[in-house]
Amino acid sequence: IMLSLKEKDRPIVRKLLCAGCCARCVLRFCCVGTSSAYRRSYQDLRKELLAFISEESSPQSLSEEKTDAPPNKRMRIDEDPVTPAQTDSDICPVCLGVLQDFCDPTFTKQVSDAVKKQQYEFDSLVLTVSLPTQMSVREHSCWLHVKKEVREKSMCLGKEDVIQVKDAFKWAVQGKIGQELGAAVVANCPCEVSVGFIHPETEDCHFLYVAVFFFVSQSIFTRMAVVKALEKISEEKFSRHYVCPPKTANTRCTALDTTCLHTSIFIAGRYSKFSRELPQTPWVIDGERRMHGSVEELIAAPLLSSFRADGFNFSSSGREDVDVRTLGNGQPFAVELLNPHRAKFNRNEIKQLQEKINQSSDKIRVRDLQIITREATSRMKEGEEKKTKTYSAFIWTQKAIDSTDLEFLANIKDLRIAQKTPLRVLHRRPLAVRQRLIHSMSTIYLDKHHFTLKLCTQAGTYIKEFVHGDFGRTIPNLCDLMKTDADILELDVESVDVDWPPALPD
Repeated sequence: IMLSLKEKDRPIVRKLLCAGCCARCVLRFCCVGTSSAYRRSYQDLRKELLAFISEESSPQSLSEEKTDAPPNKRMRIDEDPVTPAQTDSDICPVCLGVLQDFCDPTFTKQVSDAVKKQQYEFDSLVLTVSLPTQMSVREHSCWLHVKKEVREKSMCLGKEDVIQVKDAFKWAVQGKIGQELGAAVVANCPCEVSVGFIHPETEDCHFLYVAVFFFVSQSIFTRMAVVKALEKISEEKFSRHYVCPPKTANTRCTALDTTCLHTSIFIAGRYSKFSRELPQTPWVIDGERRMHGSVEELIAAPLLSSFRADGFNFSSSGREDVDVRTLGNGQPFAVELLNPHRAKFNRNEIKQLQEKINQSSDKIRVRDLQIITREATSRMKEGEEKKTKTYSAFIWTQKAIDSTDLEFLANIKDLRIAQKTPLRVLHRRPLAVRQRLIHSMSTIYLDKHHFTLKLCTQAGTYIKEFVHGDFGRTIPNLCDLMKTDADILELDVESVDVDWPPALPD
């Protein structure tokens, strides 16, 4: 495979090699955008570049493309020869060895082996690369060095035309890494293999600190701040403070441990809760765990082990008290699985996972379990206060009653109540007055002090406080309506009227 270099690239190649740049950095500054060129062995690339500049000036390029003008024979005489000091063992002053030492099969195998040890299962990946910040100033210095050359030859080289170190590195290694792992390398992929490099702090860093402070007026040292500073500083000021081309480096970059990260997977479903001693989330009071287990732990444990995830985040369309059962079709929920090592599950496997959750405890039951997108989780919260919930409450009254005392409740429609934040949740909710609607009520008389109250309410209504009044913090309340003290002994959520997630066939 011949390099796609042209006659006009000859003085640039010579100048960069004289400056000690590595073969792949030479290709970058010659704007060689053919990825296959960077995959060639370093020795072959360097040998061909040396052969290229040693050739007699020819009107034909190595890619057998004619130049626009005949070669300038004087150009070759005026150029300094490539000195013997530029050997394969020298450290590239621009990439600091990244494109010299880390593009061979040995390093790609190290990366692949590191990923394999983490036991991920995937069929595609994306490679990400992080580089030392001081490489930015060396890149800028080298660009100014080359820019001076091309300007003398009445040519033009924009900084955006130069191939970035990250891109050159990816072109050189990502195909080999993909082959080792049996995965396709694509641009947008949930599985990310990260390779990072570090370099000891040098005077480059001190220059960058000063440049960022004076030219961007920013004390926070970030890559973006460095880029802005280099854009603002003039060539004259840059050359005054920093040598062009960059000085030879004394130490090479060091590769950090390879990491692999899979984007989160989201699982949705509905759960029913049959216990009055099971909180939705772990119940911790004053740093002490109260009660054993929770809804989220019972659901998440089988998911974590099956997806081999590092952690999870649990959310639901509502939050019931520990002593409240959730019946009917259940409460919609979503679980975000963090960095799952296994991501591919078919519908039958998800159904088996649902059965595994249901068999793990008789306190809960899950239905409609399915994998969803991140965007779909927002539907669970959309119109949260517009949806309705149906409750069944077991009520005690201080005054003796008969069935006729309850009849008027069925005639009340869309009762608007004002609820100040209940005392029992004031420690975790801001103090506010919330307007809520009791859409309808019906009753079942039990005895002279007890009856069942069924309510259809706006989501977010505090049912217990509506019944007993919470010391007058909910107005009106059931005590006001019935003109007697009343309390709630048991409460069940019978339905959550939201069409999410989609129901699945049994």
